[in-house]
Amino acid sequence: MRLFFAVWPPAESARVLAQWARSVEREAGGKATAQDKIHLTLAFLGGVESQKAIAAAQRVKAAAHELAMEQARYWRQNSIVWAGPREAPQPLLDLVERLKIELYRAEYILERRPFAAHVTLLRKARPPESLPPLPPIQWPVSEFLLMQSVLSSSGSRYQPLARFELQ
Repeated sequence: MRLFFAVWPPAESARVLAQWARSVEREAGGKATAQDKIHLTLAFLGGVESQKAIAAAQRVKAAAHELAMEQARYWRQNSIVWAGPREAPQPLLDLVERLKIELYRAEYILERRPFAAHVTLLRKARPPESLPPLPPIQWPVSEFLLMQSVLSSSGSRYQPLARFELQ
């Protein structure tokens, strides 16, 4: 069982992002992220027990906010196409920081690299000549989730374990 914390877009926002990714897939190859798997990861925990993570997340106090998907880019180092805000909104940065503090207090070991607010939309892609502009996307963030990723021969399946409301 691999665990991670994430925010999930509303269904319509996920549909628009998935449709955009499929249009890029035709030029760049690779594999578009399935609509029901589109998310923004806040913290990856790996193969750990969930109860301590749930208790840590319950102590997080953060504000609900909007997340703007304003840009799409290709990352050559890991061959992905991603979408995200031009600048992460302060409430999202506060959420990530408060979550990491509580996870450290619960003795989780987290990645040390800086948080990059992005949604992976295409994996194993070739560098595209250009990326089409993203359509307008509304993504209200009113909760974050603890998710379980279960790997199988047909790929990974995500299952929510707990939801945490934002104020």
